[in-house]
Amino acid sequence: MRLEEILLLIPVLLFSVVAHEYAHAEAAYRQGDSTAYMLGRLTLNPLKHIDPFLTIILPAILIAIHAPAFGGAKPVPVNPRNYRNYKRGEIIVSLAGIATNLVLFVLSVIGYAVVGLLARPLAAIGSSLAILQSMMWVGMYINLFLAFFNLIPLPPLDGSHVLKLLLPPSAGARFRQLYALGVIPILAVVWFLPGVIDVFLWPAYQLLGVALSLVGGFHLAGALPS
Repeated sequence: MRLEEILLLIPVLLFSVVAHEYAHAEAAYRQGDSTAYMLGRLTLNPLKHIDPFLTIILPAILIAIHAPAFGGAKPVPVNPRNYRNYKRGEIIVSLAGIATNLVLFVLSVIGYAVVGLLARPLAAIGSSLAILQSMMWVGMYINLFLAFFNLIPLPPLDGSHVLKLLLPPSAGARFRQLYALGVIPILAVVWFLPGVIDVFLWPAYQLLGVALSLVGGFHLAGALPS
């Protein structure tokens, strides 16, 4: 990845991850749990959501050893026992981050087209518009990836919180034991069974292709994807 692409990626990724975690906190608050609010997590301030290990150290180590990169923000603390309806609240809170990333994907698609439309009347700032459109492209890609990756039903991802509610009680109890392993289950799949990840990300790549086919006519020279 080129340096300029990394410089575009970092702010978009940070905003998308923070929005994802904020959505969990907001949804939990609306379902009756004020844990995240009381701990200062109901905010878009990225400093409140950065986890030194998950956000910085782990991705850096994986990149350094040429392993598949993986990371995340600090999980939002919630107490499902405070939800007005436990099962419904757990599902809503778990899927809130995914829904937010999908909304950001749609907004990025619209933004990509709008920036392209502005290129003719604002030709004097064409290079700046190309950078902005590149950020919209990164927003499309990152938010689709985050949404569908988090649907994978393995701890600690959001999809696992939905799966545990759908399993029979005895199977659900055994499945919950995986949470004690932290990120190990999903890391094991990322490293040793990447084909499983590809299955879950396949819809994301299809949607990205559809989006590009819709807004490709607004593509500016010098913008991503090139």
